[in-house]
Amino acid sequence: MASFTLWHSLFLVGVVLEGMRGVHGWLSGHATFYGAGENPTTLGGACGYDNTFHAGFGVNTAAVSGALFRGGEACGACYQVRCDYRLDPKWCLRGAVLTITATNFCPSNNNLGWCNPPLQHFDMSMPAFLRIARQGNEGIIPVVYRRVSCKRQGGVRFTLKGQSNFNMVMFSNVGGSGDIKNAWIRGSKTRTWLPMHRNWGANWQSNADLRNQILSFRLNLVDGKTVNFFNVVPSSWKFGQTFASQNQFS
Repeated sequence: MASFTLWHSLFLVGVVLEGMRGVHGWLSGHATFYGAGENPTTLGGACGYDNTFHAGFGVNTAAVSGALFRGGEACGACYQVRCDYRLDPKWCLRGAVLTITATNFCPSNNNLGWCNPPLQHFDMSMPAFLRIARQGNEGIIPVVYRRVSCKRQGGVRFTLKGQSNFNMVMFSNVGGSGDIKNAWIRGSKTRTWLPMHRNWGANWQSNADLRNQILSFRLNLVDGKTVNFFNVVPSSWKFGQTFASQNQFS
């Protein structure tokens, strides 16, 4: 058992070093799939997206390992992924490249698993996985990946959650780098930008009582881009409603 553990540890170290080297700007990792028996629209997971179609992501989604998830900051980030045909020609679909959105967290299993840090791993929705690989190899494939800009249809969406003076907003359909670094909210009566704090995943909170006010937002992405979304939520808003802006990150 000790010899197996040592071998497995050395193997995983090799995977990490391979990922650090990359291939022509791409990084190396591995992928599996999940949700085979689930409705793919529900795979919002640890990012808190209620419906991946409603959030603008469709079925091309993945749970990412902790090294990529960054405590929820990666929610909404886009990755271009392809199965590494040179390493696994039997199961990889040659030339197939897919852009996926991080919507969930793949936790460590405390047993030298694929999602343990510092491994780069994508646990993809089954429909997404089958666009780059064949099923039948126990569901584990080598991949190369890179961060890419998110191309979204329509504007950024704001879903109002919470109750009373506790405001929680889920940001979705975010273009650009897709992952939000900082957020602010402003009511039509407050007139100043109030910092929001990540509650979990794509859900950000403010404790200010902004009921019956027109709401504006300022979002700052991990890539440094900042956009103001003025008056995107009317004063008649109710918890549970979603509003879309005309603006979008490029």
